This record gives sequence, structure tokens and C-alpha cells, in this order.
Amino acid sequence: MISRDEILKPIWYAFTALDVDRNGKVSKSQLKVLSHNLCTILKIPHNTSALEEHFKDDDAGPVSTQGYMPYLNMFILSKGMRLPIYIYPSMFVQIIRDPASLTAEIQANFDFSELNKMCWTLSAPKHISSKHVLISGSDTYKVWCIFNFLSEDKYPLHIVTEELEYFLRKLFAAMGCSWNEGRFDDYKMHLSAKKKNLNAWELIELIGMCHFTKGINPQTLSMGINEVYQELVMDVIKQGYMIKKGHKRKNWTERWFELHLNYMSYYVSEDLVEQKGCISLDRNCCVESLPDKDGKKNLFIVRCVEKSFEISASDKKTKQEWIQAIQDCIVRIRQGLSSPHRESRQKRRELRNRMKAEQEAMENRMRQLLLANESKQAQLEVLSKDLQEASLRGDLEEQRRLKTQTELLDQYRRDLEQEKMARMQMEEQVVEKANEVEQYWQRMQELEEMYRQLKKALDDERQAKDDEEALRKLQARLLQEEASKRFELEQIHKQQLQILSQSQKEKEELERERAEKERALRAAQEQLESLTRQREGAQEEYMVAVSY
Repeated sequence: MISRDEILKPIWYAFTALDVDRNGKVSKSQLKVLSHNLCTILKIPHNTSALEEHFKDDDAGPVSTQGYMPYLNMFILSKGMRLPIYIYPSMFVQIIRDPASLTAEIQANFDFSELNKMCWTLSAPKHISSKHVLISGSDTYKVWCIFNFLSEDKYPLHIVTEELEYFLRKLFAAMGCSWNEGRFDDYKMHLSAKKKNLNAWELIELIGMCHFTKGINPQTLSMGINEVYQELVMDVIKQGYMIKKGHKRKNWTERWFELHLNYMSYYVSEDLVEQKGCISLDRNCCVESLPDKDGKKNLFIVRCVEKSFEISASDKKTKQEWIQAIQDCIVRIRQGLSSPHRESRQKRRELRNRMKAEQEAMENRMRQLLLANESKQAQLEVLSKDLQEASLRGDLEEQRRLKTQTELLDQYRRDLEQEKMARMQMEEQVVEKANEVEQYWQRMQELEEMYRQLKKALDDERQAKDDEEALRKLQARLLQEEASKRFELEQIHKQQLQILSQSQKEKEELERERAEKERALRAAQEQLESLTRQREGAQEEYMVAVSY
């Protein structure tokens, strides 16, 4: 079973190997030769006038690369196969008749290896120089076929590192050599640094120059390449010598067997020159173990609808391996599955596509998270800016309030100083008034003492009448003066009492003003502490927001 993509790949190489002119066009004669060769290999009649008919409107002469693949699809490929071809290369016009059946496989009634060899003959000379390749031309061709099998269905054709590793691991296993993981990892890093995948000619150079197989015998390398080629390209699931019982003579003859998914062919020897027969496998076939008989051991039988084939393996292990391999093929035919390595290739591609889709989904998710993070970061920056502005406003308000408080304190100190000065002045005035009162009382005492002396004198002189009237007049005058003085002293005393009362009121008023100023100072301090607590709360909210 050959997929349509596998048929297109060698044709693509043959087509791209054709000579082009300065305008990038291929001559019609080259296309005629290519078309004739393809028709011959695909075993379909070649309509020589179809190419001329297809390009009859092309007045430019040489045929454009844009027009040949529609012709190839309509006049060659669609006649040689049961299903239409889905054209992949970007240089080809896409003709999609049945996209849903893109991955379907088709049964071709032609020799696929002949198609490969013809396309290889056209393309290899332009890309390969025997001076730079240490392996034989046959091995180079096999590596090219292996590349076509493992390459991606995208043009220009290339092989990804996972498929390259799969091929190299199989090659080393076929040669019986140990796999050097570190060396291949270094090579993968080298490819990753160049950001490229290998094309067929680079893979041939990689194997041909023994980049990974230095020190390995060339014959061993050739045998390894051939084994991988047989398994992947030629669909050989298992091969080896066994003894088969004949149908006519009933004799036992050693044959070289090759097991494919749908048939098991046997040859005279492993050089595959002379094929002796073919066992067709279908859903009605079965394989069974047989007991030893006729001196033959390790027997099993393949039962088909028309014939049964008795075979003897070399040992029990080989017998069981062949029975299991044939049984797996029959089960796959019944389930409509392809050969194991083709199914494995499809699973690897699906896994890569799934991982790529998951990686793209992860990258999209990461981009979304980055955008969300940037949005959050912008919001945090805005919030931080607002907090900074609020903090700045708070600092300015605090500075203003501190300035106001400082001014109030300075004013309060000045008022206290003024009050202190006023109190000191009042005390000095009180002291002066007290001294004046004391002097007044001293004067009063002196006057009283003078009055007593005068009275004594008047009493002493009362005896004399002449002097008594004069003394009485004098006394009356003195009394009148004394009354006048007393009245003045009483007025001065009243004034002092009023001054003391007014000083006491002023002192009480100053005490009340000082108490009010102290209350205002305490209120300003409480308001300052409240603003400080608010600023600390805003800073804590900002730190919490930044931590998130």
C-alpha cells in the first residue's frame, strides 16, 4: 500500500531537476520526456498530443512550472490510480477532489522502486558528487528513498530532527552498534542554532561522510543501510532463511523469505535474483504451529483459501517470531491498518502535530498571560502612581500642618512670653503699689503719732483760755486737713483695690487663653497623629498591591 504523498515525492525531485531558462521556465521537450517516462513506469498509455493540447493557449513557448502539475494530475496520475491526487507543492496548482480522503492509501499496479530509480537518475547527478561521499551509489540511493519515506509532506521536502533520530537509531541497531546520545544532542543543537531541517542531499552527505559512523566498517554500514531500507521503503517486516515443503514433490527446500503486510515472498537466496513464489495474505488466512514430523522440527503452517504452506524454522524462537509476525500482519489486514512502521510514522507525525498544537496553545496562553500581566502591571503602575501622588499630597499636607503647628507653637511661645512680660510688669506695678500703700500707712502712722502729740499738746495747753481758742482753731484746721488727707488716702486705697482686681481678672483671662491654646495644640497634635496613621495605612495597602 503506497500513499499518494510517497508517489509525489520522487516526481517532485524529478520535476525540480529539469533545466530552466532565465525566466524560471521548463522547456516543453523536457516535460514530454518526463511525462513519457512516468507513463511507462506507471503502466498507462501515453497520449502524446495531451501535453500540446493542455498548453495550446501558452503563447510564450516554454511551459511554466505553474501548469505542468495539473496536466500530470489529469492525464497521468488520475489514470494510474483509483483515487485523485492532492497536490502539495506551492509551485503546483492545487486540484482538490476529495480532501477527506487525503491520508488514504492506494493500491498501485506498478513497481514503485522503478519510479524511485527513474526520479533518482534525473535528480541525483545535479546534487551528489562521488568525491564527497564515501558510500556506494546504491547506498546513496537507499538513503534518498529512506529520506522520502520519513520526510514531512511539505515542500521543499525536509526531515525533522525526530525522524532523523529515528532513522539513525534504526541504522545503529541494524549495525549492532551502540547509540551515542550526547553526540546526536550536540548535532541537534547545531541544527537548532541554524534554525533549519535537513533536505535529502544534506542527509546523504551526513551519512556519506560518516559523521556519526566514523570507525565503522563500510560493509557493516552498507548492510545497516540496506536493512533499514528493506524495512522502511520495501515494507519488509521480517526476513530470513527457512525450509519450505513443496506442493508437488513434497520435498523440503531452503528458501529466503521476506514478509510484507499483504504477502510473503520467497527466493532461492537472499540476493533476491530468483523468486520462487509468493504467499498472498488476506483476512481469511491464519497461521498455526505444527508438531514435529518427517524429521522436521519447529514447524508451522500458513493456511490460505486456496493453499496451505508448511514451513520449518531454524529454532523455536525463530518459529515463534515468524508466527507472531505473520499473525500481526493478518490482524492488521482484518483491521484495515497499514504496516507497523508506516503506522508508527503516522503516530509520530500525529504526536508532533499534537505537541505543536499544544505548544501553540501554550504560547497563546503565555501571550494572553503576558498581556494580562502587562495590564495588571499597568494597573499597578497607575495604582503606584496614585499612591505616590497621595503620599506626596500627604507629605505636603503633613508639611503644611507641621508648619502650621510650628507657627502656632511659635505664636503660643510669643504669647506666653508676652503674658510672662505682662505678668512681670503687673507684678512690678503691684510691688510699686504695695510700696506706695506701705508708704501711705507709714504716713498714716506718722500722722496718727502727730495727732497724738498734738492732742497731748492741746491737752497741755487747754488750761490756758487764750491759747485754747487758738489751739481749737488750729486743731480744727488740722482735723480738716487730716480729713482731707484721709479722704485722699481712701480714694488711693480704693484705686489700689480696683487695680488689684483688674490685675487678677487680666491674670485669669491670660490663664484661660493659655488653656485654650494648649487645647488647640493638643488637637493639632492629635490631627497630625491621625494623618500619620492614614499615610502608614496607605503605604501598607500599596505594598500589598505590589506583592500581588
